[in-house]
Amino acid sequence: MFIGHFAPAFVAAAVSPRSPRLGTLFVAGQLVDWGFFALALVGVEKLRVDPSASVMVPLDLYHMPYTHSLIGTALWALACLLVVALGQRNLYAGVLAGLVVLSHWGLDWLVHVPDLTIDGDPPKLGLGLWNFPLVAMPLELLLTGGAFAFYVRRTRGPIGPPLVLLTVMLALQAANWFGPHPREAGAFLSLQALFAFAVLTGLAAWVGENRWFQKRGGLAFGDA
Repeated sequence: MFIGHFAPAFVAAAVSPRSPRLGTLFVAGQLVDWGFFALALVGVEKLRVDPSASVMVPLDLYHMPYTHSLIGTALWALACLLVVALGQRNLYAGVLAGLVVLSHWGLDWLVHVPDLTIDGDPPKLGLGLWNFPLVAMPLELLLTGGAFAFYVRRTRGPIGPPLVLLTVMLALQAANWFGPHPREAGAFLSLQALFAFAVLTGLAAWVGENRWFQKRGGLAFGDA
């Protein structure tokens, strides 16, 4: 899952005027993968190209105990909670950001072939929807589209920036699905992923600066 991980970010950004800004929540949505590809660059966590790994993703993610174990993800979520809560002096915002980080493991469990763990050791878990593109693709689009619509409906501001963000998200997802598969799992692959996350986070920060929470009845509130 790629852009589907940003669905909880859209929802969290729109539930309260005390929510973190959208850019912060986009970091939270992919924080586990930021960590994974950064650690892969220095050889701490590992992946390799394997066309037989799954129908949609030709990567064997065979060693990622610090980011994609449930306990590891929970620790990343706790760290995010503390940083946001202390940085914004807002425990509510910190909890929302932490929950967005934690959602990453559950969404990955839906699509990953068994390569996730509880504590880094077997058993390995994953429902494996990557082997069923006609299920996995619509699921990701519905999650993202529904969350985006919720965000736009619950916030107020110019529609242009959100539409630019959504267009870039869909373009990157299409490239991920239909573009050429990597030949090797080297530094370029990790840097490419980190660059995509950075582009989307920058656009999300721009969107968040131009939209405000709107309560029922039409009153708008600035970001907390």
